[in-house]
Amino acid sequence: MPEAGIKVILFDLGNVLVDLDFRPATERISAFCGKNPDEILKVFFDSEITNSFEKGGLSSGEFYKQAKEMLGLRLGYESFVSIWNEVFFFSQKNRAVYHIANRLKKKYRIGLLSNTNILHYRYIKNNFPIFNLFERLFLSFEVGAAKPDKIIYQKAIKELGVLPENIFYIDDRPELVNSAACLGINSFIFTNIEQLIKDLSSMNVILADCQESYPPEAFLL
Repeated sequence: MPEAGIKVILFDLGNVLVDLDFRPATERISAFCGKNPDEILKVFFDSEITNSFEKGGLSSGEFYKQAKEMLGLRLGYESFVSIWNEVFFFSQKNRAVYHIANRLKKKYRIGLLSNTNILHYRYIKNNFPIFNLFERLFLSFEVGAAKPDKIIYQKAIKELGVLPENIFYIDDRPELVNSAACLGINSFIFTNIEQLIKDLSSMNVILADCQESYPPEAFLL
């Protein structure tokens, strides 16, 4: 019989390990097209073009060309990429999650399961100390499928070589947590560090170096 218990911890990326805010980008883009920030957020950042880019269906150049046409954008490629990428920031919360992941790595296999695109991946890789921490990265643009599509979770299960019940998964979006849970993955909504520690404890995950009584500053890198 397969051994019971958690063997793998899977982390989401956005708003868990690195925070993001699209508002500054929409405001900057609005200065170079005829749309206001709210319109840009609705028709572009949440569009089929962006979704396709996240699933690897468009190259960076194709994505830029379609964005330029959609928005009537008066921006060169390099300037566009700079604005597109500079939506991320590293908060104290992110540092705390990173600290926890680093401690978990001593006893468990840890991986990353994220909806992201090639430009954001490269930017984060170059600017934040995140990706080297993980044994495996399951990224939507490489897999060709994005959460909540079950394909991306199934790929993680298969390539990790464990049963769904051996995985602990944390994500900030309920619909993505629910999709993973439907496959039998132990899935939890990320709200704050204290709740993450409680959820890990509920699954008997050993976190010897992190206790609920720790003040936030104890998690700083």
